[in-house]
Amino acid sequence: EVQLQASGGGLVQAGGSLRLSCAVSGFTHDYAIGWFRQAPGKEREGVSCIHISSANTHYTDSVKGRFRISGDNAGNTVYLQMDSLKPEDTGVYYCAGLATYGRSCLPFGLYHYWGQGTLVTVSS
Repeated sequence: EVQLQASGGGLVQAGGSLRLSCAVSGFTHDYAIGWFRQAPGKEREGVSCIHISSANTHYTDSVKGRFRISGDNAGNTVYLQMDSLKPEDTGVYYCAGLATYGRSCLPFGLYHYWGQGTLVTVSS
């Protein structure tokens, strides 16, 4: 059984940093992990993803240069380092998993294993 558990959210001032962690277990196939967020009143959006075996990554335009996704060597934990945070980064952040057959972590729309969310609040 695939399980994902996100942690690391909190309250931070604009310009600050947070590191989210996603504990991953249960995959028996090559896989990718994505980070998604849902702001109040908005739809959930894909933020970043990583294909574990190839380490290929993807970032949505609004976080490029500020966020960095990485995984430990075993692929058991995936991190999202978030720097230069902005109030518009506020939302519930979720990690999700996708069994893959290629070397890409896209598309975001196919992720089907979900962990619980962790709240990130960026104050101005």
